Amino acid sequence: MVSHRNQVLQGLTGRGVLPAAGPIFAAGSCRNKPAPGRDDPGRQAATALDAPAIGPRGLGWSSAGFAVLLLGAAGPPPGKSFPAYPSSMTNIELNPAEIVCTGTALGGVGGRPENAGLEVLEPREVPLGGPRAMTVRRTLPQKSRSLIGPWCFADHYGPQDVAVSGGMAVPPHPHTGLQTASWLFTGEIEHRDSVGSHAMVRPGELNLMTAGRGIAHSEVSTPGTSVLHGVQLWIALPDADRFTPPAFEHVIPPTATDTGIAVRVFLGSWLGTTSPATAFSPILGAELTVQPGFSAELPLEIDFEHGLLVDSGDATVCEVPVPAASMGYLPPGTTTLQISAGPDAPVRALLLGGLPLGERIVMWWNFIGRTHEEIVEFRRQWMTGIGMTGIGMAEIDAPGAKSDFSQGEKLFGPVAGYPGRPLPAPEMPGLRLKPRP
Repeated sequence: MVSHRNQVLQGLTGRGVLPAAGPIFAAGSCRNKPAPGRDDPGRQAATALDAPAIGPRGLGWSSAGFAVLLLGAAGPPPGKSFPAYPSSMTNIELNPAEIVCTGTALGGVGGRPENAGLEVLEPREVPLGGPRAMTVRRTLPQKSRSLIGPWCFADHYGPQDVAVSGGMAVPPHPHTGLQTASWLFTGEIEHRDSVGSHAMVRPGELNLMTAGRGIAHSEVSTPGTSVLHGVQLWIALPDADRFTPPAFEHVIPPTATDTGIAVRVFLGSWLGTTSPATAFSPILGAELTVQPGFSAELPLEIDFEHGLLVDSGDATVCEVPVPAASMGYLPPGTTTLQISAGPDAPVRALLLGGLPLGERIVMWWNFIGRTHEEIVEFRRQWMTGIGMTGIGMAEIDAPGAKSDFSQGEKLFGPVAGYPGRPLPAPEMPGLRLKPRP
């Protein structure tokens, strides 16, 4: 492979995008060093930048990394700011397990040292139910690792021929205690929710939904979509913010480009670009595209843990091959990300990072809570709200079945404009699982 690091560096400094004293791209592999304290004087408050150019070590907020799984992401809520360094698809499995996660400590997972090498997380295929069920490739959560920062769920799907797969048609369903981040590469999805939002998800645009204390939404691929390809991400909300009012945001992040590489920062701050999307914990979400034959080294927030989900292309991350649909995990203490593309095709990947969250979180179906009893109550309120005491589509489709939330608590509320009935919750599992990383 031909290295283009020097060309990229010259291009950045030559255009005044990057000062010569602070190179983003440099020779070498991923580097690790002890993580500094959270009150490191080198930190600055993150600020929004207008210029869509890669800047000098404009890293994002600190990483968040304990939790349990269920939804998406964002930037600081009103009145909050996080430190920076100067440098849905829903889960519609028919039999979801209840998961208790304890996450990643700043010193590593299960005794794994901070300076350990890159770990490759292989995806597993998960059918989402139905006669023509969409099958997704899930990299989070898994047995060896449930969280990367606050990111607790990653489903990668497509490219899928909608004429064959039937596309996406997810009825109104509930969420609690998380955010969903919908990111498309190809296609278009219509979003409706119980706070009155109606928006389209398109390639390169972020739909960020904060479930907080409770929200319901639907997701349907539009009639003009022939190919569907994207990622559905969930972010666990910290305990102090998990009952925040529900909300929805649509964000179009700028593209920072240079010779051989393009970056879109859709959550948090990195490389001199800050997303305006709301975040409740230090986080980073970005799309990277590296052209064939190029190799670059990018600075990372030292306190964060990171996962690089490869969508396509022949990627080498920190000198380790990472196949498409797999994720390369980098622990806290890693200061640089080296990424190289093979000679035949560009590499496209999502970089997900954050500070270890440090909280024990319980997740089941589309709910995140702190105890099994909370999950049971969330499910009860959803089922009562849609007029069901039992389980199954036979009941919800029965004559006289109510779906307008007139029979119970309005924790979630109706989704206006959706032509069908809401999705009933599966039965709760009979066993509770032990905590896992």
